[in-house]
Amino acid sequence: MSAPAIIQDLVNRFRDSRELYRSGRYNEAQLRQEFLNPLFETLGWDMYNRSNFAPQYREVIHEDSLEDQGSLKAPDYAFRIGTSRKFFVEAKNRRSTSVTTSTQLTNCAVTPGTPICRSRS
Repeated sequence: MSAPAIIQDLVNRFRDSRELYRSGRYNEAQLRQEFLNPLFETLGWDMYNRSNFAPQYREVIHEDSLEDQGSLKAPDYAFRIGTSRKFFVEAKNRRSTSVTTSTQLTNCAVTPGTPICRSRS
């Protein structure tokens, strides 16, 4: 089974400009807008709340607010089914250190059993 055309286009676009995307000049917001949002939308997630769900029932929360030991954390994406968080995604550019990224992801995963995922350009 082959990947949907949109995913093939995303892969080709990345391949064609790989040096730019991996240079550190390409930022996290660009990565989210140009690659991650279209990818997850193609996979069936309602990235833009087209279903007009109330905030507490949206499938995808951008910059979700999570409280952890008195401080707020904000993973780039929290993916939910109903009101239950299923996983988080954190977009990082090449300038981000793996220690900083790992710490941020670990701090965001305050819900026991919630998987975390890191995406780097």
